[in-house]
Amino acid sequence: MQKIIFKKPDELDYQAREAFKALRTNILFCGDDIRTICVTSSIPGEGKTSVAMQIALSFADAGKRILFIDADIRRSVVAGRYRAEGEILGLSHYMTGQRGMDEIIYQVGDTDMDIIFAGPTAPNPSELLEGPRFSGLLDVQRKHYDYIIVDAPPLGSVIDAAIVAHLTDGAIIVVESCAVSYKMVQNVKRQLEKSECRILGVVLNKVYQDKNGYYYGDYYKRYYNGYYGKYGDYYGKKKEKHRK
Repeated sequence: MQKIIFKKPDELDYQAREAFKALRTNILFCGDDIRTICVTSSIPGEGKTSVAMQIALSFADAGKRILFIDADIRRSVVAGRYRAEGEILGLSHYMTGQRGMDEIIYQVGDTDMDIIFAGPTAPNPSELLEGPRFSGLLDVQRKHYDYIIVDAPPLGSVIDAAIVAHLTDGAIIVVESCAVSYKMVQNVKRQLEKSECRILGVVLNKVYQDKNGYYYGDYYKRYYNGYYGKYGDYYGKKKEKHRK
């Protein structure tokens, strides 16, 4: 298996570390049958990918064998954000039959986490995810890992996450505080229910901590502006209005 040089994610503060430990514990309490987990959101920019990555790293730190799959083959940010170096083969290479399963799995440094990048943008992501190669990959790899974390596209934008969720044991919805409406999150919830996927819970992200004067709202914001600028600009202005 090839190793990949990976930029270490930004160091979390104490409260964030404890929050992810609590999230990891809650996932463990969901049962031994929950081993493949889909992480999605309503819109781009809510911090979904960062939350999914931190969940994976938290499990790896606890000694679990983890496979992180970037299933956003429409507009992935993982390889660029974490500055993966060298030639990268990804999920789209495998699902279009260009590469074998073992060729697209990389070990992240000296951790207990492996990763499958999204690969080049594909013109037909939904059809590829619905095909037998993706479900076959999950069936094979769940025999080798304790947990598989699948970072899926926002479900409020495209249907891909519902396809992915149908193949996994459970889904987590990431919701940015003060950024999306109740109705939009409910629509995402209904889509996941239609996919017959168990909803494990919701992660409220980028929360304002006014009580002690702390603010955590822009922790991941800079990563998304380059890819989803129109969303970041709109919801950034909305949050400023909310703070006033």
